[in-house]
Amino acid sequence: MKKSLLSLLGPGLLFAGAAIGVSHLVQSTRAGADFGFGLLWALLLVHVFKYPFFQFGPRYAAATGETLLDGYKKLGKGVLISYYILNFATMFTIQAAVTIVTASLAANLFGFSHDLVAWSLAIMLVSILFLGIGKYTFLDNLMKYIIAILTVSTIVAVAIALFKTEKGFSFQQIIPSGTAQVTFLIAFLGWMPAPLDISIWHSLWSVEKDKITFEKIKPKQAIFDFNVGYIGALFLGVCFVMLGALVMYQSGESFSSKGATFASQLINLYTENLGEFSGIFIGAAAFTTMFSTTITTLDASPRAMEKSSSLLFSKKIKLNYWFWIILLTIGTYIILRYFLIDMVFLVRIATVLSFLTAPFYAILNYILITGKHTSEKHRPEIGLRILSLVGIAFLIGFSIWFLLSL
Repeated sequence: MKKSLLSLLGPGLLFAGAAIGVSHLVQSTRAGADFGFGLLWALLLVHVFKYPFFQFGPRYAAATGETLLDGYKKLGKGVLISYYILNFATMFTIQAAVTIVTASLAANLFGFSHDLVAWSLAIMLVSILFLGIGKYTFLDNLMKYIIAILTVSTIVAVAIALFKTEKGFSFQQIIPSGTAQVTFLIAFLGWMPAPLDISIWHSLWSVEKDKITFEKIKPKQAIFDFNVGYIGALFLGVCFVMLGALVMYQSGESFSSKGATFASQLINLYTENLGEFSGIFIGAAAFTTMFSTTITTLDASPRAMEKSSSLLFSKKIKLNYWFWIILLTIGTYIILRYFLIDMVFLVRIATVLSFLTAPFYAILNYILITGKHTSEKHRPEIGLRILSLVGIAFLIGFSIWFLLSL
């Protein structure tokens, strides 16, 4: 039974590995440090309202044996072209944001250089090496243990912080006001727990798992696998908000926009509660978690672009996986070398872009899973459909609010 249960877990844990990164280590701790517990409402709501659209990725793949990109083409070639353009326009910024955070943690952990651009390039080249010699499976398995270590460490750190705190804290929720606060809120929601286009990656991973195991995963099994990863990402998001709130809120200290300094502050959140001995241990766990996110992103975006290219251009133009990896690496390096202002600014751009594009993916995923391209027995029940419609309204409404506040 245990073997059977473990065999069901795969793409859902990859989803968690991709999600538990910038959104948690950076955005959630900043939310706690700047707003205390005041943005827990936003954290919970975005998980509820994004849930259906993430779930539709593995649901559609399990029901049809196809990726969401195959489904997008069935909705019309124009839909797939729109995705192609949108993904091309955003993937470089997303990769740059993820990689610069990883580089910041590497500089803090290893210490012999604070050139974050050089660290970023080295990290991407090492990632390509892993992907090229087939070591991603090994890293994926290792990542599960690292995330488990980070989870336990975070829970212990939060528990100690709760025990040690002498200041009172309030659970009164805050509605951000002013351009700066609203921009942070939208950035927080954009990658919490992850950008919605990861639903496409999830469908690609699900189809790939079927090919490797030679066993078609049933929709209920795929949804169970997804739920494990999703609930885990939600739980850790709450923990990071609490850690930022308990240690830094109203302390007179705020997170730096400089990557290396931010990384040091992040590690200090743990060492202040767990002791100095934990610094290297936590630093290694945080770095490995972000490195797994970096390599997952570097793998998934090219897979999505290769798949959509093949669907759009057939055999006329061959833009394979390695073409896209090399292009993504070069584009990311150019952004970091010539356009990087500070880490927080880059993360904010990437996360805001992800939130503003979320309604596009939400609407497409809903139309695809409830329409003729999905058999009736695999379509979502009425409750999930209602939640989906409310979720679309939520994403559109907050996007309009943000644009009007500029």
